[in-house]
Parts: sequence; C-alpha cells; structure tokens
Amino acid sequence: MEKRHPEYQYLDLLRETLEQGEEQVDKGTGVKTYSRFGGQIRFDLADGFPLLTTKKVYWKGVVHELYWFMSGQTNIKYLVDNNVHIWDDYPYKIYKEKVARGEEAELSKDEFIAKIGADPDFATAHGELPHIYGEHWRKWIARDGRRVDQLTWVVEELRKDPDAHNTLVTSWNPEYMYSMARPGEGARFPICHNIYQLNVKRGRVCLQLYQRSADMFLGVPFNIASYSLLTAIIAKILGREAGEFVHTFGDFHMYENHRAQIEEELAREPRPFPAIRFTHDFSTVDEFKPEYVELEGYDPHPPIKAELTVAGGYNKKLHGAGV
Repeated sequence: MEKRHPEYQYLDLLRETLEQGEEQVDKGTGVKTYSRFGGQIRFDLADGFPLLTTKKVYWKGVVHELYWFMSGQTNIKYLVDNNVHIWDDYPYKIYKEKVARGEEAELSKDEFIAKIGADPDFATAHGELPHIYGEHWRKWIARDGRRVDQLTWVVEELRKDPDAHNTLVTSWNPEYMYSMARPGEGARFPICHNIYQLNVKRGRVCLQLYQRSADMFLGVPFNIASYSLLTAIIAKILGREAGEFVHTFGDFHMYENHRAQIEEELAREPRPFPAIRFTHDFSTVDEFKPEYVELEGYDPHPPIKAELTVAGGYNKKLHGAGV
C-alpha cells in the first residue's frame, strides 16, 4: 500500500475547521473564526522537509523570521531591511493608537514601514515589540535582572546529557500577559506558539511545539516550516540527524474570510516535499546565519492570497490597563 503523503495531516485539520469548526467571535475585532480544540501532527524530517506544497509557502520569510527569533531581536527593522513584511501590522497598529492620541504625525502603513527602514531612531522608537519570542528565547528577564538565554541552555544541556527530559523553551511569561501585567508593561502581541521541548530519540534530535492558538490557513504552514527548520539547525549544532517535528495544537481555527481559499487548497493534491541543505558548519546558536541554509527541490502549487487579521492579544475592555 502506498504511504499517505504526510501533508494530509495538515489538510485533514484544515478540513476539520471548515466542516466542524465552532463559530466564535474575537472580542477585540468582531471577526468570526471557526474553531476546534486539541490536535496533533508529526513529520519525520528524514522523509523530506515539510514546507507545504498545496500552496507556496514564503520560504524567505520563514528563514529570516526564525533568525530574528534565534538572535534575540524584537525590532522589526531587521525584517524590514531584508524585505520581509510579515510583522509590519503589529507595530503599525500601536503607532496608529499614538496618532489617535495626538502623540505622533499620521503616516500611511507604507510610509511608516519606509521610515522604519530609513531612520534608525524612528525604528528604535516605533519598531519594537517587547516581550515577544526573541526576547524570551534569548533574554528572558529574571527577577534579579539577569537575562536568561533559554535557547543556548537547552542546546548545551543536550550536548552534555542527550537523555535529558528538561529541555524546554517557553515564550509564555504571565508577568507580561493580558490583565496579569502591570499597567504599561503588557505585551502587545499575542504569544501563539508558546512552548517547545527538545528530545533526543534513537540518536536524532526531535522537537515538539505546543501552539495555544493557530490560524490554520495563514499561520500554521509557516509555523510547521519554522520549527522544522529550528529542529534541523539544533541537530546540526549537536552533530546529529534531525528526527521528528511534532506540532500540538490548542485552539486551531480558520477565519471566516479564508473560507474560499481553504476550499481551493483542499482541492489540490500534495507534491513531494523538498529538502534543505546547510552550506556552512556551525556549532553554536550564534554561529548560524540565514544564508547558511538552502532549499532544494521545492515545487509547490501556486500561492493563495488571504488577508491577515490582526486579532487576539491585549484588549482594553477585557484586560484593563495592562498595557
């Protein structure tokens, strides 16, 4: 019997949101989602790199965003300088709130992003997204003021003890989340893929991600590729082969305005997964660079465009003055 293409795991969950999802409404935007709770998919990276093929996934964005996280950055200027614009909406939303309060001059989104790229001082003032992934992975703020480098710690822990069961990285810090935050200190971006654990099984490096909230059409294909690449990078650092990437979901959902696009994608047949190749050796987290990884043999179906909804996260009516 022919082995079922592993991409069908994703397509099955996508269909589940379409056909069985419960209607819910985001309290901040009024946008409807159709939601399920609790799911899991698994990809053996020996069988190909799971960059989904039923629509083209933005590989350049995957690599640069992951490097942005891994290098501990929280300012979108790095992404803007590399012509990656997947995070533009979040700082621009904050900027528009400042404009509404009369604190800043009105700028279109294009003008705002152009100024982020051209003016370092403007980028410092308006391009920061504190308390997001890069900060938590590499510079978790301890109560005594230390910066804890979780990512380097898990790598070195596995180097010393491949049988370790304690190698987790978390981005969920209640001190900065929602109404748990002190006034003025809350994160403005909703941490969605919030914890991952590394493990060595049969000599191969495996990674399991828990994602509390998952946009199945736009976000999840990106997340699958990003954390599969992270698995491969850590395996390379440790001089091992990459094993399984396991993706576990809390609330997984589709947005109402993605229905037609999802139906189009579900009508497509998966194609063979590509491969990745590292062109340089590296033995620490800081030695990795985006140009050190190459994608080979990617032949996807054409992209399917859909609008990004800036939903979730801090809501003034629900969460008070946490931000």
